[in-house]
Amino acid sequence: MSVQPEITQRDLRSRSREIMDAIQGGQSFTVTRDGQPIGQLVPLRRRRRFVSRREFAAMSRTAPDIALDAFRTDQDATADTYLNDPYAR
Repeated sequence: MSVQPEITQRDLRSRSREIMDAIQGGQSFTVTRDGQPIGQLVPLRRRRRFVSRREFAAMSRTAPDIALDAFRTDQDATADTYLNDPYAR
């Protein structure tokens, strides 16, 4: 995980366009006041785009095959084998 660059409150005020362009490009910042971190500026997650049934089918045709037995074995090895009901009395 990379360290976010720090910018001062004054930098944010005076370089807001430059900083907003960087955020739009995926950069994150930690905002400081009097040398103390007070917040973070992070880009919003982009909305997923709709994939049509036809496009999904086309992508699926080129997907690698799955060895179902190996997949089930992996699931069984990692999954909790007994239920643990937190509300059981």
